[in-house]
Amino acid sequence: MLRSAMFAAAAVAALSFAPVMAQEAPAGGLTGSVSDESEWQDLGIAIPAFPTSANVATPASPRNTEALGRELARIITADLKNNGLFRPVGPDALPSIAFSEATAPQFGRWAPLGAEMLVQGFVRAAPDDQLTVGCYLYDVALQQEMVREGYVVAPADWRRAAHKCADMVYSRLSGESPFFDSRIAYIAETGPKGNRMKRLAIMDSDGANHSFITSGSTTALTPRYSPDYSKIAYLSYTDGNPRIYVYDVNTKTQTLVTQSSNPTFAPRWSPDGQYILYSMAVSGNTDIYRVPATGGQPVRLTDTPGIDIGGSYSPDGRQIVFESDRSGGQQLYLMNADGTGQRRISFFGGRSATPEWSPRGDQIAFTHMGGNFRIATMSPSGGGLRFLTDAWQDEAPTWSPNGRIVQFFRTARGSGKSQLWQVDLTGKNLRQLQTPVDASDPSWGPVLP
Repeated sequence: MLRSAMFAAAAVAALSFAPVMAQEAPAGGLTGSVSDESEWQDLGIAIPAFPTSANVATPASPRNTEALGRELARIITADLKNNGLFRPVGPDALPSIAFSEATAPQFGRWAPLGAEMLVQGFVRAAPDDQLTVGCYLYDVALQQEMVREGYVVAPADWRRAAHKCADMVYSRLSGESPFFDSRIAYIAETGPKGNRMKRLAIMDSDGANHSFITSGSTTALTPRYSPDYSKIAYLSYTDGNPRIYVYDVNTKTQTLVTQSSNPTFAPRWSPDGQYILYSMAVSGNTDIYRVPATGGQPVRLTDTPGIDIGGSYSPDGRQIVFESDRSGGQQLYLMNADGTGQRRISFFGGRSATPEWSPRGDQIAFTHMGGNFRIATMSPSGGGLRFLTDAWQDEAPTWSPNGRIVQFFRTARGSGKSQLWQVDLTGKNLRQLQTPVDASDPSWGPVLP
């Protein structure tokens, strides 16, 4: 459990550490729209190892506070490097700093190294093994502090402090909402192409703290985190037929969403976590239903011949985008949350599937199929088509919590092996997210509470 030390000066009184919220910081820094097509500034950021007041043993994975301080800086560097906005240099290429420098930087040593911004901090352990991590962002040219935060964490949660620090820096410099302190659910795949074992797995946004949730004895597909991270809805073949289950992360138990003899699939949460959308096939016709997350009587929202599947709520919960072949091929449609006002929005050739609404509400990501499978975005009104990838088979997009990055899975031609990838909205910053085994069906959860 991570506990913010905001305004808790007593926790670090020796350093006069009284964190300031980002909006209280001096004006300035980078600004811009998440969909801006102009190039972002390649901002140089120096991130030396976080010093400690005393190198003591800790139950955290790096077994002492000195090693922990270096790992914190490494994670912050990796976070800021992998989003395509900044040019961070981490602790392995920088001189170390003394504990006293965390709050009194020697700006003269950083400007010659090309650093325009400086991220410094500290780590220290309390007798109860709790860790205090301080994080400071400085403007090297102006020689002034821009923002600071602090965190008190249990040893098992030390990585969250690094992600929170990176989030603070990212938000202050870019003007965007944070996203590093979040988790991803996905389907872990092993085995030969024609007989893949598919297990539910979860991990941090950078691939750390990985764990398998299901054993693989039955196939799992299409996981989705609940808005509060307490549950994961997913498709399972536990009884030999496709059924939607909700896995409780805390109790490690699962419940069946609906008691039906018909195949059910493609679960999606409402923004408030009160409902689950799903599709159910009845006598060859597939429609979208809504059911209370706690169970109850489902309500059918679509009623047309063909296949309606993959509903995704708008952030305000008022509308749903979904996929339907009612026009003869897979296309995207919108409807009101109660099922009224159904209308097609994709009219640009090829087929369109697996839509997901951006957390910002301004765009919809989807899989475009026209020769190959590409990740694309469009506005909810049907305009602004933009292709973000151009590979053989990219599909199933899911948004970062701030709506600036789209994650998806890419299948290799011939082998059938699949991996998770990410791309920003310019389409220029593409990278693979490492997983211990092959991966598909990602679901990026919101920023952790």
